[in-house]
Amino acid sequence: MTAPAEQRVRHRRSATKRRAVIAAVSAFGITGAAIVTTSMLSTAGAASSWPTDKGKTPVSKTIPVSGVRDGGMKMFYGTGALGGGSQDEGQDPLFELADGAVLKNVIIGTPAADGVHCKGSCTLQNVWWTDVGEDAASFKGKSSSAVYKVIGGGAKNADDKVLQFNGAGTLNVSGFQVENAGKLVRSCGNCKTQHKRTIVLSDIDVTAPLNSIVGINANYGDTATLSKIRIHGDGKKKIKTCVRFEGNNTGKEPKELTPPGPDGKSCKFKASDISYQ
Repeated sequence: MTAPAEQRVRHRRSATKRRAVIAAVSAFGITGAAIVTTSMLSTAGAASSWPTDKGKTPVSKTIPVSGVRDGGMKMFYGTGALGGGSQDEGQDPLFELADGAVLKNVIIGTPAADGVHCKGSCTLQNVWWTDVGEDAASFKGKSSSAVYKVIGGGAKNADDKVLQFNGAGTLNVSGFQVENAGKLVRSCGNCKTQHKRTIVLSDIDVTAPLNSIVGINANYGDTATLSKIRIHGDGKKKIKTCVRFEGNNTGKEPKELTPPGPDGKSCKFKASDISYQ
């Protein structure tokens, strides 16, 4: 079950300046579709443009995914029981991925309900959230060997968490961008069943406002490794990079441990791994 929010941020709807990736690939005869895919999944150190959908699909009942599902860059949005658009806990997702499933080339619009749930190891490739509902994606595998991959894509307009890590295993996020949110990743601070969780963030673009990039439970042995993190629009450096908590399994609000930032044990990165642009 998703943990309650530790801290809410104002849900801003104002447009944010976005940076486009221009790939000089025409000389190689690459097709237009390949160019779009390449730019979205690029890890060249610059945020790609937010994609335009190729059609819209209403979702009134959670879509189960096993194997590989390619959304063809269509926008999926909640309707009926999934169309409330609230921040209530315990909502159903638009997509539920079985162990080993892959969801790619999808835009999740609004209402987004509880986004995507992964029941075990999964891959989210080039998945975009235009307006996060309860959470963008929740990872719920029970095995310590579970591996969740978020490759490319992005999310914006999240009142609180974007990626919620409730289960066990390792979460790898690369080539992702986030803007106007509370937290990019949060290890569940008060789930009834707790685990040691490993989080690896690399090649990430963060655009203010944001409360924190990642929150982990130091007392359960969580670790977060950060590299190639680019923060935009935060001249006063208010965004917390890595926040350590004292988690619990009682449902109480977890205690935040200070100070935030690298400690060489739970929050593993150097000052040079974070740049401000």
